[in-house]
Amino acid sequence: MKQFGATVTAKDTLESFYRAVSSGDVPAVLGLLDDNVEWTEAAGFPYAGTYHGLQAVLDGVFTRVAGEWDEYRTEPSHLVAEGEEVISFGTYSGTYKATGKSFSARFAHSVTVKDSKIVRFEQVVDTAEVNKAL
Repeated sequence: MKQFGATVTAKDTLESFYRAVSSGDVPAVLGLLDDNVEWTEAAGFPYAGTYHGLQAVLDGVFTRVAGEWDEYRTEPSHLVAEGEEVISFGTYSGTYKATGKSFSARFAHSVTVKDSKIVRFEQVVDTAEVNKAL
């Protein structure tokens, strides 16, 4: 894919994804995911498991996060890319509505991008910090 004469890289796609997540632009988020995306949330995380396809990710992850957390943030701090693969490091934070407790936890995401779409997403996170808020 070309954008203003430049090739869109896997890192560009993931950066666009994080911007869309930060702004709450769900159509843009979903537009960056492949229809058959394989999305894995870490064992021990509230939404642990592997989700297949856009609707499963929307229902199993994004809708739940939006409904259960206030001020939930995904803030990447460093991305490393090689070809179609991108590794991202950053911090999640938010307040769990049911308890009023906040958290901050480091994450790593391993992402595969093909044709400017995320086809695979795997999360690694400090689940102990997340679960303190539950």
